[in-house]
Amino acid sequence: MNRYDTIKKNQQKLARRYKQLMEQAYNFRQTDSEMSDISEFQAIKLLNKLNRLKYLQRGESNLPVQ
Repeated sequence: MNRYDTIKKNQQKLARRYKQLMEQAYNFRQTDSEMSDISEFQAIKLLNKLNRLKYLQRGESNLPVQ
C-alpha cells in the first residue's frame, strides 16, 4: 500500500467518525448541552486532521507518475 492509499483510507475513517460526532452533538443539543459541546469539540479537532490530510493528498496528485 502506497502513501496515497494510506492517506485516503485514514481520511475515510476520520470522515465517518466526524459525521458520528456531529450527529451525536446534534442529538444531545436539547438534552445535555455539555455532552453536545464535547462532541462538537472532538468533531472540530477531527475536521482539522481531515484538512491536514487533504493538504497532503493534494501534494501527491501533483507528482509525476514513474
